[in-house]
Formats: sequence, structure tokens, C-alpha cells
Amino acid sequence: MSIDLGGDVDDVSSGKAADYHALVERVFEPEILEKFEIFSYRNAATILSESFPDHFSNLIETLKNFEISEEMIRTPGGNKGPIAKYVDTLFDEADGWQESRITADLHVRLMDAKKKDAVLDEYVREGFLDGHRIDFLNGRVALDLEWNSKDQTYDRDLYAFSAFYEAGAIDVGVLLTRGSSLDTDFFRSLGKVLKKDGSEGTEEVYKKFGASTTWMGKLLYRLDAGRNGGCPVLAIGITPKCVLK
Repeated sequence: MSIDLGGDVDDVSSGKAADYHALVERVFEPEILEKFEIFSYRNAATILSESFPDHFSNLIETLKNFEISEEMIRTPGGNKGPIAKYVDTLFDEADGWQESRITADLHVRLMDAKKKDAVLDEYVREGFLDGHRIDFLNGRVALDLEWNSKDQTYDRDLYAFSAFYEAGAIDVGVLLTRGSSLDTDFFRSLGKVLKKDGSEGTEEVYKKFGASTTWMGKLLYRLDAGRNGGCPVLAIGITPKCVLK
């Protein structure tokens, strides 16, 4: 891997706290494992494949057909770039996937420890959970995409997974992101960025994908640190084998 990590690499991991890779190999066929980097945390791969077979089948078919182009990578993103728009077509409402936001109030009761059913006090904390969003929710399975955002975005995603999980809204989360093998050497090979009109710009593509953007090493560091709370998470990394000329 030749991503330019700069000086301090303490916030990068190769997935030392992930489930044994043999578990992932039992769940995913070689075709998928050759095309994507896959890491399972808290038995996410098994939970998804055995408890949600229809969702898992949908995910497998999507990964088999997943293809992005060098042109998509080279094209400026703006609010939502070509790759995010493409993923929107893969996980759409027709298949039950939709963007969701969670909100919840907390009803608190303080009970007398010696007298059965005696309430000492009770109150409601309104907005106890509010504002956490997930890109794609289908039943009790959540999925987010992070292609090229600031790496702190992972904290927001994992906190959202944790909030949904602790509220009993989901059982597993999936995070699709840029794999470690989409590194500086790969992006250097793409040359210049493209302008909105399709003509070649002046900036090098690799400069858009720095060490502090969203890529697998930054995500695994956060998963190793348990920032997903108790929520099982499946991390899937996009590799050069997904990229068409």
C-alpha cells in the first residue's frame, strides 16, 4: 500500500480487532473477495447472511455488478459526485432502501426499591436521540457510503449505526468505502482531473484523495477502537478491480 500517510499513522489500522478472516471467507464467495476488501466486526458477516438472507442476496448481486469508471473518479464531485449518484441507483427505494433519520424521547421512571410499583419520580427527556441519519435503511439493515469525505465522517456514520442499534432499530450496519488498494500510485496513474465540461483540468487526481480522507485504514482504526458501540459492522472496500478504463 502506498497511500501517502504523512507523519503520524497512529490513526490507521489494518483491522487487528476484526473477526477472523475465515469467517468472511465462509460467507463470501471468492469472486467477491477478489473484488473487494471485506472486514467483519462483531460477527456482522454471519448476522447479515443468516438473519437477513434476502438483504444479503441483494448485497451480493450488487457487489458482483458494481463497476465505477476512471472518468467517474476524475470528475469533480460537488455536493454529490458521480460515484455517490451511482450508488444511489444500486440501493434505491424500489428495493426497500431509503434514507432514514432517527428521533426518540427517553421516558425515565425512578422507582422505590422497597415498594413494588411505587414511582418516586418520572420525566421525559425529549429529543434524547435526534438527527442521526443513515444513507440507506432496509428493515433492520443499514448501509452507508463514504467515497471521499473528511475521515471524521466515519465517526458520524458509526455513531449513527450505534444510535440506531441501541434503539433497537437495526441489527447490522454495512459501510461501503474506498479500499486501501485505491492508493496514491493508483490515483497518480489517472492523471489530471476532468472539468465539468469533460475537458482535462490542471490538478492531479491523486491530490483529491489525501491521507485524511475516507479510506479503509481510517475506518478500521475507528472500528478497532469500538466507535460503532455494540453494533455489528461489515466494512467493504472498493478496489481497482471495480474500476473500468
